[in-house]
Amino acid sequence: MDAIFLDIDGTLWDSTYTVAKAWNKVLETKPNLDLRVTPERLKQLFGKPLAEIAANLFPDFPKEMQLQLIDDCCKNEHELLEQEPGIIFEGVVETIRSLSCKYPVCIVSNCEAGYIELVTKMLGITDCITDFECPGYSGLSKGENILRVMERNHYKKVVYVGDTQGDYEACLHADVPFIYCKYGFGTPKDCDISIEKFGDLLNLDFFSLF
Repeated sequence: MDAIFLDIDGTLWDSTYTVAKAWNKVLETKPNLDLRVTPERLKQLFGKPLAEIAANLFPDFPKEMQLQLIDDCCKNEHELLEQEPGIIFEGVVETIRSLSCKYPVCIVSNCEAGYIELVTKMLGITDCITDFECPGYSGLSKGENILRVMERNHYKKVVYVGDTQGDYEACLHADVPFIYCKYGFGTPKDCDISIEKFGDLLNLDFFSLF
């Protein structure tokens, strides 16, 4: 196996409480928008592309305004996460450090530019991450971003660790095995293997997935 690819939200940590707080601060400043988000609703939306989240939250606004609103929300989110980080799931940091001694560890997430860097900084794992990609930089879907990272690093066999239907579909697109985190936010239709906690990755035979 060449590398392990990771999702973030619902896989490495739960930032929905802080993100909801940050987004609501922005939404409160919009007199024509009677909307507040909750951590529970964000868990249903996280994993989707930001444009799709914006369309879901602000369906009555034109697309340009939807994107501006979600951009404003994300900027405030970054500032607040620096002060109030998400809840890191059990064993994430230790497991990533152990895995990175054996394989390159990469992150591919459907997030805005800067989010991956922020999360790896808050988790203290920046030095463990070989490469990363997101639509905030590439403008591509998660499946295309998986292939993009594989191509530029000359990886042939990788696994993807995530928690949503979108992660499963991205793996189908990229033709890579999908490891489903059962503790996460989503319930994908299928997976190649599932884990109860992140640390279970240390006990997997990755080569059996190919």
